[in-house]
Parts: sequence; structure tokens; C-alpha cells
Amino acid sequence: MSPLFAPSDFADPGHGPLYLQLGRRIGEAIASGALAPGDALPSERELAALTGLSRVTVRKAVAALVVSGQLVQRRGSGTFVASSVEKVEQSLSQLTSFSEDMARRGRKVRSVWLERGVFAASPEEMMALALAAGERVARLDRLRLADGAPLAIERATLAESDLPDPGKVGASLYAALRARGRRPVRAVQRISAANLGARDAELLGVAAGVAGLRIERISYLDGGRALEFTRSVYRGDAYDFVAELRLPQEPEKSDA
Repeated sequence: MSPLFAPSDFADPGHGPLYLQLGRRIGEAIASGALAPGDALPSERELAALTGLSRVTVRKAVAALVVSGQLVQRRGSGTFVASSVEKVEQSLSQLTSFSEDMARRGRKVRSVWLERGVFAASPEEMMALALAAGERVARLDRLRLADGAPLAIERATLAESDLPDPGKVGASLYAALRARGRRPVRAVQRISAANLGARDAELLGVAAGVAGLRIERISYLDGGRALEFTRSVYRGDAYDFVAELRLPQEPEKSDA
């Protein structure tokens, strides 16, 4: 590994600040496969000795690569090349579940339950689901994995009357709702950029502060009643959301 970090051209001012030069060299090594996912980097002290750079410069370079998602730091273990994941292209024109999406791609789905039960509704949940005072809600918080890679954290809320026993939900919430005759038919979804907090980043196997996608969705039954309020966090490096756009038709000109 030492030739990768040899101090040969770090002093060239034409190549930019030293921390950027080091970060670029590490990034290129990751892209070329010289550093593979899961490989451990030398310690900060070792990198400084190998490159002839200061520990402050090394720390700044590594921190930038952690924020960009190329490296991940594990407390007490060190710094490692982040695991790469296959990008998922998700259409915004269809209402489907995570399980359905992954099954269509032939990927093996697994969920890790973070919280599941019936609770008093929060003001946000009451407003989203148009609940009356005193109504309780079923909450289902899950880490969603495909082929073993964590991709998303889903936090779904439904009225207790629609899902009285959330403990019976298996791999697919929508399958459980379909069995109760409550499959949603449309949804309003809002997507925004977010920097992942420490807890969510740890669950998704990325560094705290990296870019993610925050999605809020309210799903509705055929009659127009709100059924499901979901707040999800997706890995920014794992998803591409795609929408088909069309120009509106121009009105026909009248001969009159």
C-alpha cells in the first residue's frame, strides 16, 4: 500500500491544496479497485508518515471522503473503504412497495424491525391521517435490505382501525393491507435531500452526514381516505428516482 501514498508529487502547488491531492489519490485508488470495499486505510499517524503530510492535512482529506461516502469510519476500528451498492432505478409514476420493487428485480429482500406496535398518535400523524382526538396508530419502523445491503429506513404509520395488530405484518405491509381489503390506490409523495444523522447513517452502513433522500408519502384508499403516512430515508448512493414528463397538449384553435 505504501507506493499509493508515496510523497512523490504532493508538494506540487499546481495540483491544488495538499488535502485535496491526498483525497483525490485515495478516490482514484477506490475507483480503480486498488482499494476495494472493506479495505482498511492506515491510521492517521501512519498516513502522515507515509505521505510526508501533516496529521491535520490527512485528517481533512479523510473527513472529506467520509462526507462524500467513499470512506466510512467505525468507532474503535478505524477507517474503511465504503461498501458499494448497485443503484436502484425507481419510477415515480407507480405506487409499489419496497418488497414488490426488489422482487421484480430478482433481489432478495429482508427487513429488520426497529419498532412495531400501537401507540398514541402524534400531532403530525393525526394531521396526515385526519384522525380524531384519542385515536391510536400502528407504527412499523423497518430497515430494508436487498441482497444483504441496507438501502432504506421506512417508518410507516396507520390508524389502529386499519391495522389493529401490526405484529402480524410479515415481509410486505401492502400484502397485509391487501388481505384486509385496504390496499392503497394512490399516493402523494414529497422527496427532499437530507444529510443523514448518526443513527440513520449507522443503520444504513454509511458515514454520518452523507447525502441521503428523505421521502414523505401519504397513501389513500379508493374512496379518498388517507390510509398510510410513511417517512422514509434512502441511501443517496443507492437510488435514482425517474419520472416521465410530457408537455401539456395545446388547445385546438377555433376557426371562428
